[in-house]
Amino acid sequence: MPKDFSTLEDSNRSSNPSIHEVSDPARRTMLRGGMGLAATAFFGALAGCASGPPGATGPRLGFEGIAASTADAVVVPEGYTAQVLAPWGEPVGVAGAMPAWAPDASNSADEQALQMGMHHDGLHFFALDGSRRGLLVSNHEYADDGLLHPGGMQPWTAEKVAKSQAAHGISVIEIELKEGRWQMLRPSRYARRFTASTPFAVGGPAAGHALMKTAADPGGRRVLGTLNNCASGTTPWGTCLSGEENWANYFHPSDQPTAHERRWGIRKNHWYRWHEHDPRFDTVRHPNEPNRFGWVVEVDPMDPGSTPVKRTALGRAAHEGATVAVTKDGHAVVYSGEDAAFETIYKFVSRDRIRPAGGGLTAAQANAELLDHGTLFVARFEADGSGRWLPLVHGQGPLTADRGFADQGEVLIKARQASDALGGTKMDRPEWIAVDTASGWVYCALTNNSDRGAEGKATTDATNPRAANTMGHIIRWQEEGDLGGERFRWNHFVLAGDAANDRAEARGNVKGDAFACPDTLAFDPRGVLWIGTDVGSRSLNRGEMARLGNNQLLACDPTSGEVRRFLVGSVGAEITGCSFTPDGTTMFVNVQHPGESPGDRSDPAAPNRHSNWPDFRPDGRPRSATVAVRRDDGGAIGA
Repeated sequence: MPKDFSTLEDSNRSSNPSIHEVSDPARRTMLRGGMGLAATAFFGALAGCASGPPGATGPRLGFEGIAASTADAVVVPEGYTAQVLAPWGEPVGVAGAMPAWAPDASNSADEQALQMGMHHDGLHFFALDGSRRGLLVSNHEYADDGLLHPGGMQPWTAEKVAKSQAAHGISVIEIELKEGRWQMLRPSRYARRFTASTPFAVGGPAAGHALMKTAADPGGRRVLGTLNNCASGTTPWGTCLSGEENWANYFHPSDQPTAHERRWGIRKNHWYRWHEHDPRFDTVRHPNEPNRFGWVVEVDPMDPGSTPVKRTALGRAAHEGATVAVTKDGHAVVYSGEDAAFETIYKFVSRDRIRPAGGGLTAAQANAELLDHGTLFVARFEADGSGRWLPLVHGQGPLTADRGFADQGEVLIKARQASDALGGTKMDRPEWIAVDTASGWVYCALTNNSDRGAEGKATTDATNPRAANTMGHIIRWQEEGDLGGERFRWNHFVLAGDAANDRAEARGNVKGDAFACPDTLAFDPRGVLWIGTDVGSRSLNRGEMARLGNNQLLACDPTSGEVRRFLVGSVGAEITGCSFTPDGTTMFVNVQHPGESPGDRSDPAAPNRHSNWPDFRPDGRPRSATVAVRRDDGGAIGA
């Protein structure tokens, strides 16, 4: 995502007391002071729990970590091959409608709606035939209109708005491994695109709510489109969950936005300008339209005729994604972070148990309403290493009509305001969440927050201990009792950084290869934790990031905390969306926005100025793409 959106979308002005205000005074003084050796000792203690007990062994990292790189290439260790698969503009495989990619970006909006979208993010592999054939479901986070159109945004037209909308959303493609290489199967009955114009059903307590109704949808139960789809997750019943992240940037308010709009970061901007040709993105004319975005959407990739659903019981947010776990008695638990400065972490626990397939129903059909009923919680991290999940339930505590929450639907639509009222902990941009099923630890990447501790902003606290947190960190917690409980214990797994930096807050305590701005988190079948990074183009290979090279994917032994660099991306790209075949012999990873310019939008007169990956055509342009990584001997990745 353009970094000015994710880092500057700081609309949390609640006066909740921070953890810092109740933490140990000596610790507070040290965190604000010169740091030095005392800080090194303190940060080391924070990560002490990352190491297992004496004699403990974790999944072995069976490769040599590679060097940092600034090359315009995807680099992997010796003995591995990275294959480009399904770049932006490649037809997804809808029968009878497979428009070829035009290197000059001259494809029409209708053609783009049948092709892979721009800026691939979260992805998952759904097996059809073991580990040799399956479906890839990939998010497309946003569009760079400088690349998308031959002339960029000049002039700005209805056709360009339609093409930009078609470049957003989700793709479903069918792929197969043949003779050691993956290929797209086209045509495919599964092939599908979901865009900013695709009809979505609305499920859960906000369905039909007055705040969801518009002139085009007076029932408040049918939304056109999904956008800014970021991270994703899979469910035990075979569906994909996709988070709508920085959706607020698409809407154009009046000169004086409402308090509700301000809390959600809706402000005048000229990035997309969709409202000039699509009036539903003008909040003066359609004030409820923004309420219909910011949800976790559920897609059934196995049923090409199914209607995707926005699951409002999981709460409205700038959703990074949604990660599903299961309680001992079979209830679904969905963890999600809100990737914006000083926002929070959520957990949803389903009311009902997961049902098996049967009676003529697939597992997806049997659980078609499972995520519409349950309880949403926001996390509060305490300074002593404990934590509580605070329920967002209408009528409980401050969530009452006289405080601006008329019913449960309004609590969920105003989840930020509800979290403020309850006292959820303001975090440093919660990104992907991954659950280690072997140990029960839940990991969350906090990518960065350069505003932490700045004048007028929230101070450092026990959970977010570094001022001007440019490097980010990973926290983890274990639920007390089962996953559906309301208390947990937490610690810092690692503070990202480079030990060679002058500033103490930017050194971190990484045991192995240095990195910054953790974003993607995923566990492979062997239990290795994979960490993808997203250093913005304005910082990449500069200043405190000067020695880190391009963005990367690292493997981490969660028992020892050892980190090794496995993959380095092309110039300007974010590395995201890590997924594996069931046997662990293929890793799929997305290379997003190669060639991203410091201004976040490319120059249409020189689209390949910063990168020309992966095609390297003299007349071409950089293309986000999925990369399939395999060991040359066919063994498990990283083993």
